[in-house]
Amino acid sequence: MFTGIIRERGRVAGIKGDADARHFRIEAPATAPKLSVGDSVSVDGCCLTATEVANGEFAVTAVPETISRTTLGGLAAGDEVNLETATRAGEPLGGHYVQGHVDGVGQIESVEPEEEGSHVRISVSPDLIRYCVEKGSIAVGGVSLTISALDDGAFEVALIPHTLEQTTLGGAQPGDAVNLEVDILAKYVEKLVHPGTITGA
Repeated sequence: MFTGIIRERGRVAGIKGDADARHFRIEAPATAPKLSVGDSVSVDGCCLTATEVANGEFAVTAVPETISRTTLGGLAAGDEVNLETATRAGEPLGGHYVQGHVDGVGQIESVEPEEEGSHVRISVSPDLIRYCVEKGSIAVGGVSLTISALDDGAFEVALIPHTLEQTTLGGAQPGDAVNLEVDILAKYVEKLVHPGTITGA
C-alpha cells in the first residue's frame, strides 16, 4: 500500500522487452537504497516489483495487462517518473489509501497558473467519474490529490508549489496522459450498497 506522497522523481535509464513484457531500469538515488529485490514500488502510480537493485538504480517489469491499462507503455529513456516506496507500519499516512492499482488513464485538458500553484483539469471516463466527489481523494500519476471540482466528464485539482516542484506534474501539459486511481473506499461503498455491482475499470 502507498499514500500518494511522492518521495522522488526518478529517471528512466533504459527500457528492454517486447509485447510480452517491458523491463524498465530506473535511476533513483534516493529510492533505490530503500529497496530490496521483491519489494513493491510505485512508479507513476503503478505498483511494481523491484527485480534488481544496484548502484542507485532499480529494475521493474510491466506485463501486457499493466501496459494496456497505464501510461507505462509510452515511457521513453530519459523520462521522469514519480516514485514512492510501500508504506510501512507506523509511518504517517500523509495522503490517502493508494494501492498502486491504476483504474484508467485520464487526459489533461488544461493547466492554469493560480498564484504560486496551478489549477489542472483532467478528463476521465464515465466509469471512473462516478467514484469522484468534490473534496474527495484521487491519485494522479501516483500523487495523492484532492478534487476541487468536477462535472460529468472531468475533474479539477489544485497543485501547490511543493507538488509542482517534487513531482512530474510540474511539467504537465494539455494533452498529456496520466494514470488515475480512484479512492478504493468509494468502490467498497458501491459494492456494499449494490452487492451485484462489479466495480473496477
